[in-house]
Amino acid sequence: MLVIASCEASKPVQQQKHEIFYADPTIVLDNGKYYMTGTGSQTPLGFTVLMSDNLLEWTTGTADYYRFILRKGESYGETGFWAPQWLKEGDTYYFAYTANEQTALACGTSVTGPFMQDEMKPIDGSEKNIDPFLFKDDDGKYYLYHVRFNHGNYIWVAEFDMLTGTIKSETLKQCLDCTEPWEHTDNYVSDPIMEGPTVIKLDGKYYLFYSANHYMNIDYAVGYATADSPLGPWKKYGGNPIIHRSIIGENGSGHGDVFLGKDGGYYYVYHVHKSDSEVSPRATRIIPLHLKKGRDGFYDISVKGDEVIKPYQLY
Repeated sequence: MLVIASCEASKPVQQQKHEIFYADPTIVLDNGKYYMTGTGSQTPLGFTVLMSDNLLEWTTGTADYYRFILRKGESYGETGFWAPQWLKEGDTYYFAYTANEQTALACGTSVTGPFMQDEMKPIDGSEKNIDPFLFKDDDGKYYLYHVRFNHGNYIWVAEFDMLTGTIKSETLKQCLDCTEPWEHTDNYVSDPIMEGPTVIKLDGKYYLFYSANHYMNIDYAVGYATADSPLGPWKKYGGNPIIHRSIIGENGSGHGDVFLGKDGGYYYVYHVHKSDSEVSPRATRIIPLHLKKGRDGFYDISVKGDEVIKPYQLY
């Protein structure tokens, strides 16, 4: 019996490109590969992860469309899994995130988890607080930047005890107040909102990136402030906002994270509205940061609208 094989059957499966819809995204470069996570459509279940070699093409690294790194039931939280961040210390990977409108910290032995807690608890259960960002200074001290509520959203900081997983409440202080016109526009009515903190240190100076306005506002945007101490006081950059629809051409640009690329340069990953008429699901974007040192010793930081990277998932 003669069997003729179909040429169609031997063709490789063509991978399709899918836009990435992580809000509040974060990226880390670990062992030569980029990893991305954020607030996704699977937020009732936890956090998923994508990986890339070039910032443009992303996969799960498996045959699955979703790859979970933290699942509901293995760490604190029942709902609202938002705004994550990785931090590596030695052989341990820490994963800070929001759930139940509380900040939490889990750990694992790999950048892809699984991230778990021995005791399922928030960092500070005394009141609601969201959007954690853990920063380790050169002297070994840790600081937790996060958002607290008081007729609006405001960024706070406190020293953090990594051994106990708690803040030192006596050091707790508010970083910024809503003072600039761009931080509270009339395009969407809301209480003042300042959120999504990220902190980096350059040449002994501290840079606090933040987003302002409600995320549904087309003027949701990113600015930064500088200080000589991780506890402030903070001085807002006069050229804010540095990422805004007028610069990058898309509405609702904000709430992301700063990361180092393979080229040694800094990048900012953030989200934008799905389109000019729809907010959700929010799409992920990446853009290089341009740094120019001023006479005062601080860097002026800017972006170029024609350098926006629109990452996609291959599946």
